[in-house]
This record gives sequence, structure tokens and C-alpha cells, in this order.
Amino acid sequence: MTPSWIFDLLAAVVLVVAAVAAARAAAAWAWRRESGTVDADVAHLLMGVAMAGMLAPSLRTFPTSAWEVAFGAATAWFAFRVVRDARVNGIRALSNGHCAPHLVHSGAMLYMFLATTPIAGMAGMSGMNELPGSAGSTMLTLNDPTLAFAFALALIGYGVWDLDQLSARRYRLAGVPALAGAEPGAAMLSVPGSGAARDQAAPCGPSGSSGGGGAGGGTAGDPVADRLFSPAVAVGCRVAMGVAMAFILLIAI
Repeated sequence: MTPSWIFDLLAAVVLVVAAVAAARAAAAWAWRRESGTVDADVAHLLMGVAMAGMLAPSLRTFPTSAWEVAFGAATAWFAFRVVRDARVNGIRALSNGHCAPHLVHSGAMLYMFLATTPIAGMAGMSGMNELPGSAGSTMLTLNDPTLAFAFALALIGYGVWDLDQLSARRYRLAGVPALAGAEPGAAMLSVPGSGAARDQAAPCGPSGSSGGGGAGGGTAGDPVADRLFSPAVAVGCRVAMGVAMAFILLIAI
């Protein structure tokens, strides 16, 4: 049986990620209206709150049906973004793009809420299922463990890819102002002096958005803002979410 402190630790981690995502989304609204990461940050906020409730029953918030609607909408949105990205970058949108991981994350969250099956005699309690081994619960199993395993492999794969980029220092902690609000990978996909490349550099952001010093900006040169909006922070949040999701899926198989 998995020690309960692991569930508590992961719940704390995803709540920290949710707090960072909320700060990024709020700052983007207040300072960087052209930042292209608000959708990803809102998704991370929702994922953090939802997973905290799975990992620690005392942190439950909304009923399962509400989360299904939220993550169904997120999955549809990122699917649209991946298709749009693929039209520009081809198959690289799946391997080198940055909307595809968000699509997998959203799909995994939707799956976890749709495919949960309470253990006999425990159905209908509190309107939400819990993880086996989590504090105060022995409830949750998944209808299709093969699909759960596939999601877990995809999450781990994207996490390893992201960690490889971090180890190679391709995601900077303090981005230059022109890329500070862009999705991770903007620095990799852009070509200096190429306007078309800059438009394609942030596939999860509006075409041509640049974050920092553009219209609606006002935080260029602010070290706190540069770090908050840095690609390293964004990808670190994504890795943490992926690890937590993979753990939940694997422990529930």
C-alpha cells in the first residue's frame, strides 16, 4: 500500500503549481494582455485543484460532472490548437510543439473523471471517487487500464522530453523580454530576423504575440515578471503536472 504521505506531498505540489499558474494568468491579464499562455495556465490551475481533491479527500471542491465539463472543454480547445499548429509545422506539432502536451494532460484528466469506477458498496459517496491508498479512502479503480497505461506512457514521454530540454538549458529561467510571455520552446523555434518564424514560435499563443514589451505589456525589464513568465517556469509546471497525473493513473490501474 502506498504511504499516505506521498499523496499529501503530491497534493501540495499540484497546489503550488496551481498557485503559480493562477499568478501567471492574473499577471498576463493585468500586465501582458498579449501573452499566449493564459489557456495553458488556466488549465494548470484547474488540473491542480482537481488532482489535489483526488489525492487528498479534504481538498475536494467541485463534483465529478463539473470537472468532466471543464476538462472536456480543455481537451477540445487544445485539440483545436494542435490541429492549427499541425497545419503550420506538420508532424512536428506532436513531437516539438507545445500544445500537444497540454492536449494529453487535458485528455488524461478527462479520462480519469470519466473512467473511474467506485468499488462495490462505496458508489455514490460524496459524488467523487478517490485513489486507492489515499488518506481515508480505498475507492478508485479505472474502467480501461490499457488506456490509463497509454496515457501514463505519453505523460512520462513528454515529461522526459521536457526534462531533456531543461538539462540542455534550452529553456531559460529569465527570458528576454520578447520571449518572456511566450510558450516554452519559442526560443527554439524562432529564427532571428524572421517575422514568419516569430509568428510560429509560440504555437499555443495568438499568432504574433510576444508577451513582454509589446502592447499591453509594461513589465519589460522587471526581473520578477521575467522569471514568472519564463519558459523554464512554464515547463517546470508542466512536468510536475505530468508526474502527478502519471502517478494517479498508474496507482489506480
